[in-house]
Amino acid sequence: MQEKNKKTIILLVCAITIVLAGALGTYAYFVTSAREEKQELTVTLGTLALTFEDNSDGIAGELTLGESISKEFKIRNTGTQDVTTNMLFNEMVNTYLSESLSYTLEYRTSEDGEWIGVETVSQNVPRSETASDKNLAKDLTIPAGETYYYKLTITFNNLDDVDQTQDIGAIFTSKFKIGDTLKDEESLSEETLKYLNLTVNEGIPNYAEPATTDEGVFALEDDYGTSYYYRGAVTNNYVKFAGFYWRIIRINGDGSLRIIYDGLRGYANGTEDEGRLAYTEKAFNAKYDDNKYVGWMFGGAQGTESTSKAQAQTNETDSDLKTLVDSWYKTNIEDKSLGDKVADVIFCNDRSTPGKEETGYLSDTGLGYGKNSTAYGATARMGAWNKDLSTVQPRFTCPQKNDAFTVSDETKGNGDLAYPVGLITTDETIAAGSGKNYEASFSFYLYKGKRYWLFSPYYYYGSYAGMFYINGGFGLSYVNETDGAGAGGVAPVINLKAEYVKTMIGDGTINDPYRDVADTV
Repeated sequence: MQEKNKKTIILLVCAITIVLAGALGTYAYFVTSAREEKQELTVTLGTLALTFEDNSDGIAGELTLGESISKEFKIRNTGTQDVTTNMLFNEMVNTYLSESLSYTLEYRTSEDGEWIGVETVSQNVPRSETASDKNLAKDLTIPAGETYYYKLTITFNNLDDVDQTQDIGAIFTSKFKIGDTLKDEESLSEETLKYLNLTVNEGIPNYAEPATTDEGVFALEDDYGTSYYYRGAVTNNYVKFAGFYWRIIRINGDGSLRIIYDGLRGYANGTEDEGRLAYTEKAFNAKYDDNKYVGWMFGGAQGTESTSKAQAQTNETDSDLKTLVDSWYKTNIEDKSLGDKVADVIFCNDRSTPGKEETGYLSDTGLGYGKNSTAYGATARMGAWNKDLSTVQPRFTCPQKNDAFTVSDETKGNGDLAYPVGLITTDETIAAGSGKNYEASFSFYLYKGKRYWLFSPYYYYGSYAGMFYINGGFGLSYVNETDGAGAGGVAPVINLKAEYVKTMIGDGTINDPYRDVADTV
């Protein structure tokens, strides 16, 4: 991940007039690849029906990443009845990363009173690629004859271990208005969820423990919005596509369906059969004596040593497993004229290097190149060594854009794939119910009885590049070399487009899998 410049600033200037007017202008400077770029963030305030007045002479200041700017104003109710209203972003465009801009709204009932947080606001400024109205705060009640004082605070977040390069050139513009609250938008993933007739569980499961029963569906944010993933010994996530059976991993935030290969017939949970894999006993890569070989792609030719993290993680040369999986996809999907049903969605080969404080490895240099001992992002989240193994927390967002493998999407992804196919990640495996490392998990739907590769790097130590995999009866595990000595099976992963998913029939069970209307079982 490119290093963020801690001296990056945003210059905000706010001028006022009497009735909800003014502007916030920001100029943020990001230093990437030795190049300085400028971007502008503008917030324009429009007119409200109630008397809405500025409460200050305007503000001017500088913000570094992680700091906030506030704007105070007041709403007068000069009528004879209490008024309950809602505040909305009006004609808002926000193309920043979903967590980059957050906001709070507070109020007080007198000019020198205590600030009280308005509970009906979201943590993050809603994303919107085109100008649209979004809810800001609901049920704001101003008693008759009273004046309430409000403070809107916008924060430009310095996101830990997240590449915010995408924020360069991003736009945020908005007016504000009051009126009827908007019906919450049904996201693309919610539309797919509804079509599949699924119910989402609330709360967060205990990821450290294996899921041995059908725990159902849970939610977790990904790079596109809210993702809904299956967990445990589920029996309603079967798909038949391209002549193969698959199991649904999750509904992506864009409404597409992430599925993993499961053979030429439907297998019940707990079935041990190498037929559930497209290949067995394949090396991730023939070479393994460099950090770069944990990559789906890497910098330089096979056999040359990497000299920097950036060079090691340049997506230039295909790993051996990528070459194999690409060939499988071309033969079994593309050559069958089914590629138009497959979505271009991120596969995250997370090569972030959070360092020994996060990974728990005392020898972890965090350098990520050559023969420097380095543990990677998934290792830190999975508690792979001497950390508290009860604190296991997967993530579906990709920390580094360079690791967000896509075919043509260069906005969220890197655009470096030849075909939209990859493998399941360690985070998705944990979410699905594998439990922490070396937990025996025989009943959750990803268990195939044979070990197979995951998409996530584990650790480079000594002379060995290591990857995570599902290791048969040992559950989630990792191997210290990626060559034939640590060979594993291959279960390709693809994403079916949301539009295609909504044409499928079936109920997702082994005898009636989701499938094309023309497909038989």
